[in-house]
Amino acid sequence: MLWALWPRGLASKGLPLLGVVLLRKREKRGPQWSHCRRETHPYYDLQVKVLRARNIQGKDLLSKADCYVQLWLPTASPSRAQTKVIDNCSDPEWNETFHYQIHGAVKAPTSCPPRIQNVLELTLYDKDVLGSTELSLLLFDLKSLKPGQPHKHTFLLNQQDSQELQVEFVLENSQAPASEVITNGVLVAQPCLKIQGTLGKDETAPQQKYGSRQIRLAVPGAYEKPQLLPLQPPVEAHPPDTFTFHVNPVLRSRLHVEVGEKLTVLQSDPSAELEAQTSSLGEGGILLSSLALGQEKQRLLAVGKGQEVPLRVKAEMSSGDLDLRLGFDLCDGEREFLDKRKQIVSKALQQVLGLSQAPASDQVPVVAVLGSGGGTRAMSSLYGSLAGWQELNLLDTVTYLSGVSGSTWCISTLYKDPAWSQVALQGPTEQARARVCSSKTGAVSTERLQYYAEELKNLESSSHSISLIDLWGLLIEYFLYQEENPAKLSDQQEAVSRSQNPYPIYASVNVRTDVSGDDFAEWCEFTPHEVGFPKYGAYVPTKLFGSEFFMGRLLKLWPEPRICYLQGMWGSAFAANLDEIFQTAGFNLGFLDWHRGSVNVTDDHQKLRDPMRLRTRLFTPQGPFSQAVLDIFTSRFTSAENFNFTSGLCLHKDYVAGREFVAWKDTHPDAFPNQLTPMRDSLCLVDGGLAINSPFPLILLSQRAVDLIVSFDYSLDAPFEGLCLGRLSLCYYGNNRAIRFPSGVSQTLCGGQRSPSARRFWLHCWASSSLFGLLSLLLLLDPTQPPVIIRPQPVKLKSAPTRERGGSEKEAVGSSREGWQRECW
Repeated sequence: MLWALWPRGLASKGLPLLGVVLLRKREKRGPQWSHCRRETHPYYDLQVKVLRARNIQGKDLLSKADCYVQLWLPTASPSRAQTKVIDNCSDPEWNETFHYQIHGAVKAPTSCPPRIQNVLELTLYDKDVLGSTELSLLLFDLKSLKPGQPHKHTFLLNQQDSQELQVEFVLENSQAPASEVITNGVLVAQPCLKIQGTLGKDETAPQQKYGSRQIRLAVPGAYEKPQLLPLQPPVEAHPPDTFTFHVNPVLRSRLHVEVGEKLTVLQSDPSAELEAQTSSLGEGGILLSSLALGQEKQRLLAVGKGQEVPLRVKAEMSSGDLDLRLGFDLCDGEREFLDKRKQIVSKALQQVLGLSQAPASDQVPVVAVLGSGGGTRAMSSLYGSLAGWQELNLLDTVTYLSGVSGSTWCISTLYKDPAWSQVALQGPTEQARARVCSSKTGAVSTERLQYYAEELKNLESSSHSISLIDLWGLLIEYFLYQEENPAKLSDQQEAVSRSQNPYPIYASVNVRTDVSGDDFAEWCEFTPHEVGFPKYGAYVPTKLFGSEFFMGRLLKLWPEPRICYLQGMWGSAFAANLDEIFQTAGFNLGFLDWHRGSVNVTDDHQKLRDPMRLRTRLFTPQGPFSQAVLDIFTSRFTSAENFNFTSGLCLHKDYVAGREFVAWKDTHPDAFPNQLTPMRDSLCLVDGGLAINSPFPLILLSQRAVDLIVSFDYSLDAPFEGLCLGRLSLCYYGNNRAIRFPSGVSQTLCGGQRSPSARRFWLHCWASSSLFGLLSLLLLLDPTQPPVIIRPQPVKLKSAPTRERGGSEKEAVGSSREGWQRECW
């Protein structure tokens, strides 16, 4: 027990907080799936028969609806399928059957547990002259089906008009052999089929002066886009053209081949530009399932009358280890850091608390220091806060250092020095101040503009999608360094290799380009070792961030982005949409709810209910005018688009059990698995402050087992306003995800007491050199939750260097936003 080590004079030292943490009962709760595992599961054949619809009301005023149904099952089909169009009919009848092969994705007998979340989308359209109008969208979880038991389902589309859609499902065991998958309980990685081949020379292709033949190869559902290769007469010195595709074998795709001829049309005017026209000469295809694995075969593919294309094709199955990590445990690098850091923290606690001997490893608390967003104000303030902790010899007691937005600029700059916490911070602080306060005219000089153009061009050459955030990162590079900074995030591994500094965690959020960050934001953490989503338990090595992944396999390696581009992403508050901007200003755009489509639960069979099954939902969209209004207020001005390293992975059938998901709310985006991040081509990463202006969600992960959180708030709001609003956001975030937000002093001060006396108590509490007054509060806190100390910006307690403010002056300062604003340095 540490009571024996606790000196009598500890209270007088004014540092009881860390001692309290040492005495707390520590309950470490790890995630249910710490590591991924391999499992083997069968395939099933699914038959979907669209029967009929009844009482459909179309959008045309002069005629009845021209209906057709579109089906989409992205885990089993590379493209959408649809029925034929029934013209001018309110009761269309199709009786069309569609076939799918799904991988252990439905609720089968216990001997064959499902593993992948398969949700079929059925969309009813009314075809018009200029396009089609979406009438209703149904999402049906196939987990309710059982093999060998046909199920006929009537979906109610509109109860008032008795509109309905009838569909019949038949599920059977497949003859295809079972395959092995890798899963962490949320994501599932299936085997990846790789198709590679070479294009032979066309012996019959004539030499043409004004035209050339080319071949277009495509595999629906593959990661790669369609590829164009020239089809030329044989040339000895020219190597054969090659092509490669990666695809999920469950999709049963085809290698589609089309031969076209590109003709150059001469103009009558010699000075006019030549025009090119392409005409199709024929097309054909190869069913990928017909290719023998591991064997390269020569094929003459007929693509039309008298047309043949020579191909050499080879199919390989990638079912080995993944190039990303699926799991909810900490990475090896972070765990090694923690083991070494405990020894440093133990010695620091012995010195700070005046203990007779250093605490044992299992008694060393994990302390996290958080910095909020706030641009250069947050950056400069965090410099001062860390310098203060260093003066109090507390910096070595910190295990994690995390921030969002402007705080990340301070942290990432400090970590250029692998020993920054072991040297006085006055030097780095003065250097940062000189650069931030210097003239910024050089940022728009001719030489600098040329540098920006060249860097963005190099970035684009690596297939990176250029955005305004990339330019913003280059501007931040000038503000912070005033020269090219070649540093990369993975370089910071040297700064934590001996655990000599706290472990840095930089925060960003993955958002939608048309959804507010309050409604959907997935936290993404950046550390020296890994980048990933705690929500999905998917991480890639930091050196591989920016490379191309598909189905968990690395397809193309690109250079790791320089840290200036990450700084631009972490601090991209201007990526907010109009809805978020108005909310920040205190205006609630409630009228937008009138223009959003409605989502209703249509489950009417209790026997189909399963706690892990998504309920059937009916989405009824609004008209084009409402959609235009939503686009204006919710479309994001810009975002940092990056390659999606979760692309091609599927959701586990029980993903809804993950506490990071809000799928139990039928209107939340998490309840639409076909639209979640693994199904998207790219990530849209922006400033984490657009969701919560502090990186609490990353620090509150159970696997980090943090005992004490010290949060520095550098928001522009007055401290009590920002504190209470921030706590409401955190409570909303935690309650939706079954995460209990830690208790803390803020509960006492935000419980409605916002009187001047409460403000004065707060000021005295934090301006005083002694924190003993908080000891009694902390002893009463929940021992299973880490206490949170939220530190607002300091108040100017002096009107002049030698004169204290009077009571009325303090009151005026405390009630004004300007009074709460911290001086930069």
